[in-house]
Amino acid sequence: MPLAFAHRYILAAISTLVLTAAPARSQDEPPVVAAASDLQFAVAEIAEAFTAETRIEVRLSMGSTGNFARQIREGAPFQIFMAADERFIEELHRDGFTRDEGDLYAVGRIVAKAPPGSTLTPDGSLESLRAALAEGRITRFAIANPDHAPYGMRAREALQHAGLWEDIQPFLVLGENVSQAAQFALSGNAEGGIIALSLALAPEVAARGSYDLIPEDYHEPLRQRMALLTGAGPFAEAFYAYMQSPPAREIMERYGFVLPEG
Repeated sequence: MPLAFAHRYILAAISTLVLTAAPARSQDEPPVVAAASDLQFAVAEIAEAFTAETRIEVRLSMGSTGNFARQIREGAPFQIFMAADERFIEELHRDGFTRDEGDLYAVGRIVAKAPPGSTLTPDGSLESLRAALAEGRITRFAIANPDHAPYGMRAREALQHAGLWEDIQPFLVLGENVSQAAQFALSGNAEGGIIALSLALAPEVAARGSYDLIPEDYHEPLRQRMALLTGAGPFAEAFYAYMQSPPAREIMERYGFVLPEG
């Protein structure tokens, strides 16, 4: 299906959803989207474009995929879950919290990032980090918490692949999610960190220091999946459909995401 036609088809479907939405779900009750924090800038742009085209508002809640999965199990009123690791969606679907297995919407990447004036020169091989550790030039290094944040899990895998996980332990600063890890890495109190490529490409972050892409084979792939939760309404369905439209895909690509074939 040509992209322009596909976009018109999606917008027509959205218009139908709006017209047939139950009165209880009004424009004053926007659906809440739980989105992994690597989407902080990309999904905000997509939501803005969606609202401009449809006049449907959405509320974005950004955070750690693992924490959101726990909150969903505890009854949090989200209608869409955009996870940074598809395994969380698969487990929620198995236990009856999502309508179906959802859709793969992107594959994420991680980068080594350092702020201006850092003693660390970021390189994807992590060899400069190895040298900085050996020379005592690292005091703090930021990653997302690998206990519940997929980007933290992949950062740990990359450090393990490079043989640096044990040596970096005393200097790690853990962010609650990858967005907070990026804040720590760029705070001036750390020599750098491992963050999402999507954050490194955001203008607000790109202007602060340099980064280098970590090779894909240093870690398991960040296969990012989204799903409608069992209580999702028509407006959530509309945004879910829009996430797969050409304008949304263009924004995702601009932030460095690898997209599934449309």
